[in-house]
Amino acid sequence: MGPVRAWRDDEEIELGPRQQRAVLAALLLNNGIRLSNEQLIGMVWDDPTPSAVMALRTYMYKIRKTLPELNLKSKDGGYTLRAEIVDDCRGEPLEGLQGTYFEAQRLRLGQHRLKAREDWLERELNVLELQKHVAANPLRERPRALLMYALFQEGRQAEALDHFHQARALLNEELGIEPGPELRKIHAQILKGDLNLPRRPEQLPPDLADFTGRAAEIAQALQTLPGTVGITGMHGSGKTALAVRIGHLVRHRFKDGQIFVRGKDVANDLLRAVGVENPTGDKAALWREKARGKRFLVIVDDVPDAASISDLASPGSAMIVTSVRRLNELPGVTWLKIAGLTGAEAHEFFRKVLDPARIAAEPQQAEEILNRMSYLPHAVRVVGGKLSARPNWTVAMVLAQMERDTKRGGAASSDCRAVLAPMIKVEGQLNDEARHLLLCFAQQDAEVIDVSAAAEMSSLPVGAIEYLLESLADVHLIEPLVLGRYRLPRFVRTYFGWRTPALTS
Repeated sequence: MGPVRAWRDDEEIELGPRQQRAVLAALLLNNGIRLSNEQLIGMVWDDPTPSAVMALRTYMYKIRKTLPELNLKSKDGGYTLRAEIVDDCRGEPLEGLQGTYFEAQRLRLGQHRLKAREDWLERELNVLELQKHVAANPLRERPRALLMYALFQEGRQAEALDHFHQARALLNEELGIEPGPELRKIHAQILKGDLNLPRRPEQLPPDLADFTGRAAEIAQALQTLPGTVGITGMHGSGKTALAVRIGHLVRHRFKDGQIFVRGKDVANDLLRAVGVENPTGDKAALWREKARGKRFLVIVDDVPDAASISDLASPGSAMIVTSVRRLNELPGVTWLKIAGLTGAEAHEFFRKVLDPARIAAEPQQAEEILNRMSYLPHAVRVVGGKLSARPNWTVAMVLAQMERDTKRGGAASSDCRAVLAPMIKVEGQLNDEARHLLLCFAQQDAEVIDVSAAAEMSSLPVGAIEYLLESLADVHLIEPLVLGRYRLPRFVRTYFGWRTPALTS
């Protein structure tokens, strides 16, 4: 937050005189908070005159006109602005703005910037960057301790100890005090040769550059964290991608690291991530002990059951879990249910994985293929990738191949099987009765089903049908509408329609 400046695309926007920019800065510094006229005037003018009220109204009018994107709202003699604030760490904070309020904010932002820089230095432990930071801030003890640790790790024990003596002499001379507990502790550990700071895990998978949609779910997750967020949906709906996107958006909140695990022994994997090898005894209790007082972000992908994570929550840390089945037995979880993208999002995603000109040339065929896949991200990505690898194919050709694969059943092409891979996986987890029921629905090409119709077409008793339908709804193969009525997504109908010829031939 250097000088107050704004751009629209690549063109800089003229923000007016200094006091107008000061009004805008005061609103941004109080992002989302309603400020009265009196509060704003007190922030911008140290010694306001009666004309300040009229000047403030003029500035507000000009800010609205210049930056309509800010959605500046006025109510009951006050103003509210909502924006995303980013500090690029260039220049002095609030450069060019004067007055008591901005001097205090400049100091606050400067301290915040220093802490953020030192958090980064703690993660990287780059000796050269630490030396530069210590030279610029010689009285700050935390970066000095980090530098001593980094030097020790490089085998430069004498240099590390020398930095302690430099710090001690400087603190005595400048402030008349001895080094604090952090510096004294690391000095003693180096002398004993047992310096071993806790491991800081950085396990988040890369974010997807073409991630699309899920704005409402992301907003709800950001409001919930550091509480526990659960993401549920059928295979192929993008649960893992959403969890990773949320993780990257909030990773800066969790200074002690990010852990990503997938498997049955979650507690064991968490302990290994923080340096505990071959743990024994109550692993969940040991994890809670290690996590006490820390701020970890934990993502547990594809949770098999509630017991795997039931005792692992830790105050201050956050957990994001993904599971096909919503684990209602877990307390304190905010669940996000996802399915396919919206129609508009699916088209946007399709254009990211395939040349938009090819999609524009066949809009009806593109919509048909997306609809057949119920707008599920995994299926859209596979089909888009297939078409990208075949520049002479049209979307209509892929549709025709889908038709042929459906008739051939088990003899489908490898690409078709890749599209249907999530369904192949989930079918392997179904019992014979549930699989038979879905095959019956597919043969009838039924979109909406009810208990009585399901019992009639499958020849199963009503009691068994109700249990089966609920179990299928739990894994999102059918969607509950009202009691006793369900919708069968087109992608599920397509898959079991593809399976029917293979099973009956």
